[in-house]
Amino acid sequence: MTTAPDHLPGTSDDELMFLRGSTAVRRALDYYLKEDVSQTSSNENLFKINPDLSTEDALVHASDLLRSASAIAYGLANNKLGETRDLAFSVVYLIDMAKAMLECPLQRTDTEMR
Repeated sequence: MTTAPDHLPGTSDDELMFLRGSTAVRRALDYYLKEDVSQTSSNENLFKINPDLSTEDALVHASDLLRSASAIAYGLANNKLGETRDLAFSVVYLIDMAKAMLECPLQRTDTEMR
């Protein structure tokens, strides 16, 4: 028994010819088959933080981000059962601990200002 390597079940010759000329297919094949895949430079950031941002503002923003992540994890945990629920609540716990560590310097600063 032999099969034609170029044909996928249920795929016409026209579709195969279109796929062969597709830049998306070429990029996917290049990504998975070529050894030297160009990667983003480690010096390039997805976003940059304002250099004038104060430490307190950075801590407040990080705390807000963790609160949002906690809400998402808590929502996911409520809809699961068993081990998946336990893992989701573990994430909630870790986020809450990180949030407490961020808020500690903020509370000290607030107490010192009084």
